[in-house]
Amino acid sequence: MIGRLRGDLTRKKWPLLLVDVAGVGYEVQVPLGTFERLPAEGAEVTLEVLTSFKNETLQLFGFGSGEEKELFARLLSVSGVGPRLALAVLSNVSVAELIDAVQRERLHVLEAVPGIGKKTARRLLLELKDKLAGLEGLEAVAGTASPSREAHGMDADAIGALESLGYPRATAEKAVREARASGSFSERAELIRAALRKLGA
Repeated sequence: MIGRLRGDLTRKKWPLLLVDVAGVGYEVQVPLGTFERLPAEGAEVTLEVLTSFKNETLQLFGFGSGEEKELFARLLSVSGVGPRLALAVLSNVSVAELIDAVQRERLHVLEAVPGIGKKTARRLLLELKDKLAGLEGLEAVAGTASPSREAHGMDADAIGALESLGYPRATAEKAVREARASGSFSERAELIRAALRKLGA
C-alpha cells in the first residue's frame, strides 16, 4: 500500500496529477482544496496518499494533510459512498466545514455538493457523527477553524443574497468561502461584495 509520495510534480490538471518518483510516474487524484495549494509543475511535492483497490482497479488519492486523508477514508466507510463522491465532498467543503456541518447537523452544506441529494446528505450526517466522534486531530481542526455563530449567520445571508442574484447555491457557497479566506468582515454587505469579486461580477 502506498501511504505517501514525494517527487516532482510533472503534470497537474484537476483532479489528476502525475508525480514522478525516481523515474516512476504515479497518477494521483486530489480534491480541489489540495490542488489549489500545489506548487507549479516541475516543483517537488509531498502528498499523503490513500490507495484504493476496487473491482480490480488501483487508484491513488492524494491529500495535502493527514486530516484530509483521514476524513476521506471516513467518507468511504459510509454506505453508498465511493471515491468519486468522497472526492466531490472534499472538493466543495473544507475539513473544518465538514466537521462543523456534521456536529451542527447542517444538512444544506452537504446538499450543496454536486451528486448529493437530501437522502444521501442525511445518511452522511448520521453515519459520520459516529465515525468522527473522538477522532484524533480532526476535532482540533474543527475547533480552530470553524467560524463563530455570528459568522455562520453572515455567511448564510451572503449565500442567500447571491442565490437571489441567480447564482447556484454551490457556486454561492464557494464564493463566500473564498471571500472569507481572503480577509475578515464586520458587515454583510462587505462580505457580499467580496464574494461577487470572486465571481468576477
